[in-house]
Amino acid sequence: MVYQIFSFLLDVVAGLLGGACLFRLYMQHQRVPFGNPVGRFVFALTDWLVLPLRRVLPAFGRWDTASLVGAYLIELVEYALLWSLVGRAGIEGVFLLALLGLVRLAISSVIALVIAYAILSWVQNDSPMADVIDRLCAPLLRPFRRVIPLVGGIDLSPLALLVLLQVLWMVVAGLGGRF
Repeated sequence: MVYQIFSFLLDVVAGLLGGACLFRLYMQHQRVPFGNPVGRFVFALTDWLVLPLRRVLPAFGRWDTASLVGAYLIELVEYALLWSLVGRAGIEGVFLLALLGLVRLAISSVIALVIAYAILSWVQNDSPMADVIDRLCAPLLRPFRRVIPLVGGIDLSPLALLVLLQVLWMVVAGLGGRF
């Protein structure tokens, strides 16, 4: 029981910090300004890790490698701690588990983003946060909107993206279950 509690709390902290690193990466790639409440929150959570990494890791085009490596390092620490608590020998599996954890974190971050987009599109379309979330979701929804027509004036592309993300989640969970 203590292991489950520690694992849960560690997953929450790693998910928050690693997810913030991934949002920072994606917001910079999409050139979303960070002067909004979402951007300030992401900066506040990630500056302590990303800024030192940025000194040694240059950006790759529009991709901030320091944010990506920061998210991976957070996942690596999470899985290394859990691995050491279980007492398994051989740490090489932790690196792959951390990579799968990073993919899982990216998928869950996009799921949260799309759900927030859908909720804000129904209730509060004119807030600064809705504009940021719309700018982040638009490139992800664009391919679905080309294929799926509006049904009675309702956009079903977020639902289609969520279904695809759930399938990806199952694949990653299946791969992670082998370790």
